[in-house]
Amino acid sequence: MGRLDGKIAIITGASQGMGEAFARRFVHEGARVVLTDVNEAAGVALADALGDAAVFVRHDVRNVDDWRAVVDRATRDFGAVTVLVNNAGVLGEIASAIELSQADYQTVCDVNQLGVFLGIQTVVPSMIEAGGGSIINISSISGIVAIYGSPSIAYVASKFAVRGMTKQVAVEFGPQKIRCNSICPGYIKTSMMVAATDEEGGEATTMMPLARLGTSDEVAGLALFLASDESAFITGADHVVDGGLTAV
Repeated sequence: MGRLDGKIAIITGASQGMGEAFARRFVHEGARVVLTDVNEAAGVALADALGDAAVFVRHDVRNVDDWRAVVDRATRDFGAVTVLVNNAGVLGEIASAIELSQADYQTVCDVNQLGVFLGIQTVVPSMIEAGGGSIINISSISGIVAIYGSPSIAYVASKFAVRGMTKQVAVEFGPQKIRCNSICPGYIKTSMMVAATDEEGGEATTMMPLARLGTSDEVAGLALFLASDESAFITGADHVVDGGLTAV
């Protein structure tokens, strides 16, 4: 038996990086998964590789109609949703607080913050119908502490907001057996992180006790735990995966 047998999940930003790792691990453990992303080619290829337990829907998380289409597809193909992973996110422009434009600030917050809100708002009714569920919001260590080298104040603001929404949803929908937790990754070796630093993480790795970048699979292990019934008494919590960086 798989650890996610009977679970029906939506994973945003699933075409690459951590989202792809989540999708592969969830399907391997028995879940049926709707993968979503704006990168249609990679998403379709991944769904095809994962077989009948996965489908792909092109999805802009800033668009509520897209969210409704994703939930409709999940319900039609698999049933009521029991797991939501709000993973889609962008770093945005790298700029100081006095240099970042309002438009760039808004773009980051629309994807990283509004997208999470719309996902929660759209998926929770399906979870209530299912009798409960688990929401996993991907925040960041930049949503916990100030980090030298954070892309921008917009990224920080959006990731702090994700943690706040996580706690509010945990309190509001706990009586409906819906859990909500956040994962706060540090420097994880994804294409987005490599583009912002370098292949090995640069100076970032010298600041953390484990002295290396994390992997998407290491974050996926935590997401799997939070999606499963093994974490049935855990909600409203922030789970840090950062190689010890925030302990320094």
